[in-house]
Amino acid sequence: MSRTYDYDLLCIGSGPAGQRAAVQAAKLGKRTVVVEKRRVVGGVCLDTGTIPSKTFREAVLFFASLGGPFDRRRVSLRAESRPSVEHLLSRVTEVVAGEAEVVENQLRRNDVALLRGQASFADPHTVRVTREDGAADTVTAANILIAVGTVAAPPPGVPADGEIVITSDGLLTLKRLPRTMVVVGGGVIGIEYASIFAAIGVDVTLIERRDCLLESLDREIVDELIHQMRNRNVVLRPGEMVESIELDEGSPRRAVILLESGKRIVSELVLFAAGRQGATDRLRLEAAGLAADERGRIEVDGQFRTSVPHILAAGDVIGYPSLAATSSEQGRLAARYALGVEARPMPAHFPIGIYAIPEISMVGSTEKDLTRDKVPYEVGVARYREIARGQILRDDSGLLKLLFHRQDRRLLGVHVIGTGATELVHIGQAVLGLGAGLDYFLETVFNYPTLAECYKVAALDAANKLAL
Repeated sequence: MSRTYDYDLLCIGSGPAGQRAAVQAAKLGKRTVVVEKRRVVGGVCLDTGTIPSKTFREAVLFFASLGGPFDRRRVSLRAESRPSVEHLLSRVTEVVAGEAEVVENQLRRNDVALLRGQASFADPHTVRVTREDGAADTVTAANILIAVGTVAAPPPGVPADGEIVITSDGLLTLKRLPRTMVVVGGGVIGIEYASIFAAIGVDVTLIERRDCLLESLDREIVDELIHQMRNRNVVLRPGEMVESIELDEGSPRRAVILLESGKRIVSELVLFAAGRQGATDRLRLEAAGLAADERGRIEVDGQFRTSVPHILAAGDVIGYPSLAATSSEQGRLAARYALGVEARPMPAHFPIGIYAIPEISMVGSTEKDLTRDKVPYEVGVARYREIARGQILRDDSGLLKLLFHRQDRRLLGVHVIGTGATELVHIGQAVLGLGAGLDYFLETVFNYPTLAECYKVAALDAANKLAL
């Protein structure tokens, strides 16, 4: 006799993966529930990650008058002195509240149940949800999706206090804007925050254990980013490791960072952004017959199934690429696979966006990839200063770089740095996905004046080189 369950799909976590999976299952007519432990639905993405950090960036851009369309109001609204943390975070609070309402309404409209509390497995089909007051509910589900995301790795030797030492989840705890800041970790999060704080006059030192920053990106794009960061007085310390962090209890309180090389750095604020780990420690995975790796990640197959077939996992908790956009699509696909509904796999190419100042985006192959694979290619480059829209935006350092196959002229890669890079890349993404290339750009008319014209200029550059 088959067992009867409370739900067809239970999603642990309401971030991009959990939210999208729940809505997909509901649209297929299945009984669905989401469990969320945080104060707002939307998971890490909405509470402390993607949405707060990108909104904070926009606030910084406004006060620093960097990038974006020219706005005459800036002259009168921008303060003469540095903005306060309250000014910068006020918009963050507003946006997070608005987006949380959107997510919650979407779940409600699709008849997705929402349980608040900490989820933990009682057995492979049963989840215990413990509320803040200690009371608990027990629910069962035929299929379970683990979409709990990640948490910031703790700093070495000293706990994050939300004042002098913070992690990448601690932006909203800041009480004041520091004069000096050390960012430990030169990955995407560290680069974003280092460039953002530097844009409003904070003296930033970036420490990264690897010799090269953002190794998966095009080197010319990264070189331009590093050049612009140095122009804003960011001190880069590649190839360095933090040995210890101590707090000086003087007035004002400061952190003392000792590097393994013997260097000593004193700073008002330390942002530790050297990795994240899966938020699986309180799930009691062993009760479901599962185990996480040393970083709290869960291994899945091509259908996002764990070693227990009816339990799936998606989003940051399964590792690369750990993007909100890909997590959302993983959740949708996982729900379909779990419920036995046919689904096409994720496309091979998806865009990567880095919201530094300036922002960066890419899709497809890099020159390093093509060189390694012995693929003949040609490069076309357009610089924002050559484009009327770039002049209007006062962005004379942005550039778009296209990689084309030398023989069949297909587009192989798109790399952008500058204003609107994360939007501009989608034109190239569509062309790449449809298998088109150089001739499309040469024959297409783009609105004038727009940054999209960069595609025409870059294509002409590549065509001229191929003609030689």
